[in-house]
Amino acid sequence: MKILLTGVTGYIAQRLLPVLLDNGHEVICCVRDSKRFNLEKYAGAKISIVEADFLDASSLSEIPKDIDLAYYLIHSMSTQIGDFERMEQLCATNFKNCIEKTSAKQVVYLSGISNADELSKHLSSRKNVESILADSTFSLTTLKAGIIVGSGSASFEIIRDLVEKLPFMITPRWLKTKCQPIAIRNVIQFLVGVIGQKDTYNQSYDIGGPDILSYKEMLLIFAKVRGLKRRIVIVPVMTPKISSYWLYFVTSTSYSLAKNLVNSMKIEVICKPNNLAALLDIKLIDYETSILQAFDKIAQNKVLSSWKDAQTSDIFQEGFSKFIEVPTNGCFQDIQSMRVDDTQLTLDRLWSIGGKTGWYYGNWLWSLRGLIDQIFGGVGMRRGRKSDTELYTGDALDFWRVMIANKEEKRLLLYAEMKLPGEAWLKFKINENNILTQTATFRPLGLWGRLYWYSVLPFHGFIFKGMLRNIGRK
Repeated sequence: MKILLTGVTGYIAQRLLPVLLDNGHEVICCVRDSKRFNLEKYAGAKISIVEADFLDASSLSEIPKDIDLAYYLIHSMSTQIGDFERMEQLCATNFKNCIEKTSAKQVVYLSGISNADELSKHLSSRKNVESILADSTFSLTTLKAGIIVGSGSASFEIIRDLVEKLPFMITPRWLKTKCQPIAIRNVIQFLVGVIGQKDTYNQSYDIGGPDILSYKEMLLIFAKVRGLKRRIVIVPVMTPKISSYWLYFVTSTSYSLAKNLVNSMKIEVICKPNNLAALLDIKLIDYETSILQAFDKIAQNKVLSSWKDAQTSDIFQEGFSKFIEVPTNGCFQDIQSMRVDDTQLTLDRLWSIGGKTGWYYGNWLWSLRGLIDQIFGGVGMRRGRKSDTELYTGDALDFWRVMIANKEEKRLLLYAEMKLPGEAWLKFKINENNILTQTATFRPLGLWGRLYWYSVLPFHGFIFKGMLRNIGRK
């Protein structure tokens, strides 16, 4: 089949894409900026890229007309600007109008379970999107999931942060809310299984695992799997705003996403019974097993996708490509160079920078900078990195974003997503003479930007010099 895949830089689509390709399908990937998608990972596969922004109907003209099926995996819950409900409605309308002009017979939409009488803004928006897509000439198959558990998923990483960081938790009352978590492996099986299944046309299914648990039970089971003793006390006085800040400061989520999650977590997300698992011959994975499978992937350093890579600041609203070219005019620079004896070892160190490895010098200062950034509403250092040894264009890396990661050219370029009175890049390049050059570039915004640069300049002298020395050492 010829399949159109949207949301391709997101967590679910990055898991779904290799499965579709392995099954022999031809996949057209919709991305807002092709520079953010690493096509090299899929060399030899039947895959192509189309630049399309579903908020802008005029950008959709390049989408092929001869597709057989399309996946709608777009959401705006974590956006920090604008009205995500209006954005989701506009995206869905533009998508529907576009797909109706193609030969697609089926659209598969992954939504959220919405069985309660009173829904959060997030779940209400998801339900509205389903209504828009259902009123169309193509057949719609809607799959509704609650908590998705897998290495790199938002739910898994938030639970992991809470359990592994806090031996004692004073928590809001929504931890008593029941939900039905589902393993990411099962989600992908459902998404693939409904392809061409006419019995599923114009049908909506809740998908979940075999366990119905409260959020408190989920935390305690996670702790048991990890061999940790945890005590949780639920109090009735924690407001949604306090709960959102609690999630924001303890976990790696953004405040806007934390706020939407808290509003959704007050509502039970339990599946209405259906026969879809039996129809597709899918064996549902229990919650404890799904945790073990997630940690198995982490231990093997085989995390295929992370929600943190999709969680971007609003810096990139104007496009990813705009930030790949490092400016020189009106900029401050700190340039350090040294000769390296072992190029491959140096590249391996560069490709392992950040996350668990740290920044090779003054890690506590980097952590302090991350904490300051978090206090002012930035991403902080909490995102870490998806893989301990591999970097790809578009990856999140602590409070940086990987703009270029090219080992053949021996070049790594990072762009800062922290809160700054300006813009910052960090570039590493090894030339043909084995000279490693490290360049920190800062383009200030007004007077505050210039004051900021001069205030941190004394630290640059030993931090950047020490970092370069440790990266390039024998």
